[in-house]
Amino acid sequence: MFSWLLLMLNMDFAQTVVIDTNQEEWIGSPMTGVFRKPLAREEAERGHATSIVQYQPKSVFRPHPHPLGEEILVLSGVFSDESGDFKAGSYFRNPPGTSHAPHSDEGCLLFVKLHQFHPSDLNQVSLDASSIWYQQDSSILPLYQYGEERVYLIRMSGENTLATLALSKAVEVFVISGQASYGEHTLSTGVWFREPSFSPMDWRVDGECFIWLKTGHF
Repeated sequence: MFSWLLLMLNMDFAQTVVIDTNQEEWIGSPMTGVFRKPLAREEAERGHATSIVQYQPKSVFRPHPHPLGEEILVLSGVFSDESGDFKAGSYFRNPPGTSHAPHSDEGCLLFVKLHQFHPSDLNQVSLDASSIWYQQDSSILPLYQYGEERVYLIRMSGENTLATLALSKAVEVFVISGQASYGEHTLSTGVWFREPSFSPMDWRVDGECFIWLKTGHF
């Protein structure tokens, strides 16, 4: 049901995409208690995918592989698999060829990217980023780098921190909290933003903003 909605969604990487995930409807997954808001999708249940994923309390997803990797940021709650429990602020990458059996006892909300690794990127990564998750001061926390790809958590308070980074033209942002603007676009909590030709000088933060940012990957 609804699988047709997940086919070839936002797969033109030359286009700017801005989605307020708060306004998107939850779509059921193949497993009871696990729901998704697809942001970009190649096929219904395989291939490139970027999604917000919700595990309701006591929900379980069947064991499954990730032929081209899996990247997850835990936004709230606790996500678990056979390697441990991951609370809000956890960032991990399961490289191509790995598999796992995820579940959540208390429920959780995730930002998930599937099948987007370079085939030679075989690094297993698990980071607790709670040091920046709960602080108030402006800071930049590098999460990962492979080739041209770089991933950050960035907290800003009224200044344009992005102008200090060596960003490639292609940038992807998920706003964890607060608000920023880019050109004519308002980017508030829960907004996913993908820009193929990013200009740091067009980014503005009037108050506070906390984001996940990825660059150099498409």
